[in-house]
Amino acid sequence: MSDPSDADRLKALNERIEAAKHEETAEKHHSDEYYSQAQLAWRMVIELVVGLGIGFGIGYGLDSLLGTGPWLMIIFIFLGLAAGIKSMLRSAREVQEQWRADGAADENGDARGGRGD
Repeated sequence: MSDPSDADRLKALNERIEAAKHEETAEKHHSDEYYSQAQLAWRMVIELVVGLGIGFGIGYGLDSLLGTGPWLMIIFIFLGLAAGIKSMLRSAREVQEQWRADGAADENGDARGGRGD
């Protein structure tokens, strides 16, 4: 038969295990959030650079074909910049909507305050 002290020790051990699991998942969630934000920043930078690159390529190609000098290249660089900025804003809006949806899910989540993870 087991002593009451063994049952208390077992209960304390289970509580410590649950606390350790909770700390581990909170730490993992924090690091995932950090990398997610870094990935978002790189995505926006890449969208801007790609827009500029495509604008430069189209403008340079048309200038070479038509012999118009740097004018079409300059025009298409500005158009590529505008397209890159528009794409960045679209990505930011998409992420903002996702964060709002996650916030609403957290508010409507279970009694522990989570999403049931």
